Amino acid sequence: MAEYKLQVSTGDMPSAGTWDHVSVTLIGSEGESEKTDLDNWGRDFVTGKTGTYTVKTSSSLGKLLLVKVEKDPFLNFQEDEWYCSTIEVTTPEGDAILFPCHRWISRGEYVELRGGRAVKFFEEEHRLLIEHRKKELTLQKSLYQWKPLAEGLLHTSSFENTSELPAEIRFSQAKADEIEDTTKQLGLKFKFKGMVGSTEKWKDLDDLKRLFNFQKTPMSEYVAEHWKEDDFYGYQFLNGVNPTLIKRRSELPRNFPVTEEMVKPFLAEGSSLMREIGKGNIFLLDQKKLDGIPTYVYNGESLTVTSGLCLFYLNQQSKLMPIAIQLHQQPSEKNPIFLPSDLETDWLLAKMFIKNADALDHEVVHHLMNTHFMGEVYTVATLRCFPVIHPLYKLLIPHFKSTLNINIGARVSLIGPDGIFKTSTAGLEGTIEIMRRSLHEMTYSSVCLPENIAARGLESIPNYYYRDDGLKLWYIINRFVRAAVEYYYPSDADVCKDTELQDWICEIFIYGLLRNYGSGFPDSFRSNEELIRFITVVIFTVSVQHAAVNNGQFDFYYWILNGPLLLHKPPPTTKGQSSMETIMETLPNVGETVATSVFLNQLSGKYSGLVPLGQYPEKRFDEPELTQVILEFQAELSKLGEEIVKRNSQLELPYDYLLPSRIENSVSI
Repeated sequence: MAEYKLQVSTGDMPSAGTWDHVSVTLIGSEGESEKTDLDNWGRDFVTGKTGTYTVKTSSSLGKLLLVKVEKDPFLNFQEDEWYCSTIEVTTPEGDAILFPCHRWISRGEYVELRGGRAVKFFEEEHRLLIEHRKKELTLQKSLYQWKPLAEGLLHTSSFENTSELPAEIRFSQAKADEIEDTTKQLGLKFKFKGMVGSTEKWKDLDDLKRLFNFQKTPMSEYVAEHWKEDDFYGYQFLNGVNPTLIKRRSELPRNFPVTEEMVKPFLAEGSSLMREIGKGNIFLLDQKKLDGIPTYVYNGESLTVTSGLCLFYLNQQSKLMPIAIQLHQQPSEKNPIFLPSDLETDWLLAKMFIKNADALDHEVVHHLMNTHFMGEVYTVATLRCFPVIHPLYKLLIPHFKSTLNINIGARVSLIGPDGIFKTSTAGLEGTIEIMRRSLHEMTYSSVCLPENIAARGLESIPNYYYRDDGLKLWYIINRFVRAAVEYYYPSDADVCKDTELQDWICEIFIYGLLRNYGSGFPDSFRSNEELIRFITVVIFTVSVQHAAVNNGQFDFYYWILNGPLLLHKPPPTTKGQSSMETIMETLPNVGETVATSVFLNQLSGKYSGLVPLGQYPEKRFDEPELTQVILEFQAELSKLGEEIVKRNSQLELPYDYLLPSRIENSVSI
């Protein structure tokens, strides 16, 4: 007689337990056990608890391959799904084997769990496990299917509604309720004051400040007080919510005819534009990809998205200052170059139109497409191409938690027929065109932060906290990935012969990059160095980069003058004709403003279930070496967090969007 000891753990989320009968069958290389009910005295399978059970067999089953788990009804009780976290089996030979589950199991359903160390396909030895692996991937590919977002755009999952998703990758009910409540509470406050749907225009800045009676943060109030200031304007292109656009220039583009005389008053005394260019103190924001896009038709007239250029100067106080703005690509008499010495409202309007284009680019490209939708590409490819026993499934799946859920909602609330971008300056058609152009222009080096920083010439610009924190996080993640990849892929040959890995990167290249070979993205892997780099990109994108472009949205955009998605009037074509009245007429009306405010508040909310970067609450690895790798990763993140807190304590304006404790492991809001 042989005895197998089972430690069966139930998840700690609400309603994870069950009253139903649970049984297991152990399947080994030399036979299988009888179906055995797991039944101790008292209630079994209680939320957050682990129960110990015994399965007896006439002799050893040999190498333990699978644990088959079944759930049958208890009396006539209503269906209650059970969340099984893990089953750990101690064999008669004394081996303790982890069988991760981490999923909900319904009545009449059975699951077959793989246990032990992570295994690549070419390492499989037993025919039963090879067939099990193939069957699992066939099922996954039938469940997770690709669907083009729009013509010329990347693909996403084919799910239309979050109810279609498996329960373990949906939001918890608690998080779903919190998001709904956050939206409802602020919306009701605005509705009570008659502001929802109001077509009234804001009277003046004091009238606009009524927004702070409903919601605010210290940073949003700071923005409202300082939005006019040029040094704060420049600061945002380094440490705001879209911090990867400006480039150091060694010369100015021909279509931006800024002269020495224009900008001399704003440079160091006795200096010149050419001299400052030579010193590396001149930077440019060029929004040419927005040129000629379709725009929102409002009251029968097409609005204008500016494809402007903004010149910045790093002054002697190490502040980045805007010194010249041209609102369209082609210079002309009706496209003047605006300067800080112009009429105050002319200069404010010019900066507002640049920020309108920047906000659209940020939300549509750098936030929605580059982190949410590319994160979904990585997620779907992982679910389709890797079985749960694959080392890269175990490594990556914590970074895709709830991504499909939030993105299904985003496709409705952002780019659906009544989505928030419908009433942006670009409108829905323009939004899709911005994404289409940006996807075509996307390069692999642009999503590798060290190369991105170097290509833009921003390695040494001072007070660039996004760069400082982002690079440290990049290298911490890279060291973590290197340790894991080199453990499972000790040679380049191991990478080349992993067919599931090659299928994975091929699907990403086909469905994410649309076979754009000019992008530099890989379509296959030939070495573990290539694999390490790409996995670093994936984890960095869905955690660090998403935090950088997501977490400050309410802070920077709630004061609508600082980042409007919608501007009603066309940009100025002459100087000296504007006033504060012009600015207020250009802004979204009250109803449009509060609709955006509710949305921003939802995106920047803090919800339960947040899993910070580096935390892996679901036990998936059975190898002590990987447990140690994770602990070292967590220690490095903790140390960096302490350094950031110490630095921020000495700053007037703390930058904490990349504080590791604030970075979520995945795109899930």
